[in-house]
Amino acid sequence: MKKSKIKELEEIAKKIRKQIVEQVYRAGSGHPGGSLSIADILTVLYFYEMKIDEKNSNWEDRDRFVLSKGHCAPALYASLANKGFFDLEDLKEFRNINGKLQGHPDMTKIPGVDMTTGSLGQGLSAANGMAIAGKLDKKDYRVYCLLGDGEIEEGQVWEAAMAASQYKLDNLCVIVDNNNLQIDGTIEDVMNSNPIDEKFRSFGFQIIKIDGNDIDEIIKAFDVARNVKGKPTCIIAETVKGKGVSFMENQVKWHGKAPNEEEFKQAIEELSK
Repeated sequence: MKKSKIKELEEIAKKIRKQIVEQVYRAGSGHPGGSLSIADILTVLYFYEMKIDEKNSNWEDRDRFVLSKGHCAPALYASLANKGFFDLEDLKEFRNINGKLQGHPDMTKIPGVDMTTGSLGQGLSAANGMAIAGKLDKKDYRVYCLLGDGEIEEGQVWEAAMAASQYKLDNLCVIVDNNNLQIDGTIEDVMNSNPIDEKFRSFGFQIIKIDGNDIDEIIKAFDVARNVKGKPTCIIAETVKGKGVSFMENQVKWHGKAPNEEEFKQAIEELSK
């Protein structure tokens, strides 16, 4: 991967992070921490990896993406808007009762959203269905599903993981946002799901571990995943919650909290450097 391309993607990720903070600040509510931690992953998915058409969001042969941790919608909305699925101005509607960009993504209202999510633990089941449909229809599209490391405490995730392996869904790539924090504290303190890699491996997944805030590593991981045959892939992406904003990084209180005016200005200043 050329350094110029990596630099271009890093600039897009920085822009998306600013828009995440702007959305949450303007709405006075939302989930900045986990949205900021996945900005690099979504940047690579939407601006490098996925086969999609912003002019035809229902294109039958497109790759699919399921944001299972649907509360991190600000990152998804910013990615979709920058890709051209809808106007950047629409980001001002985030969590507005009269707008389409609600606190969790709605596939019936938002171009580019492949699955309505919000109830944690359900996204992988939906992604499995998409991947199975692709196999049955003899399509070559791929399905990507992003889970939170707190979210995988939900039992349905492991039922879905078992099914993905059973049906040899090598067109499915699961990404776990492993930022080690959830709403009530650290993963270890709330419900220790470690070692995450060994758990998914025991369920029959090919495992790839990366720095989930490193564009180059993310690209390489997707390149490897695309060539895995006979089983699904799980990318364990170690990230920093609140990435890019110094006072939000690794701070559990920023899981679901909007910045005040002073904090907003500082965050935008840091993200503008």
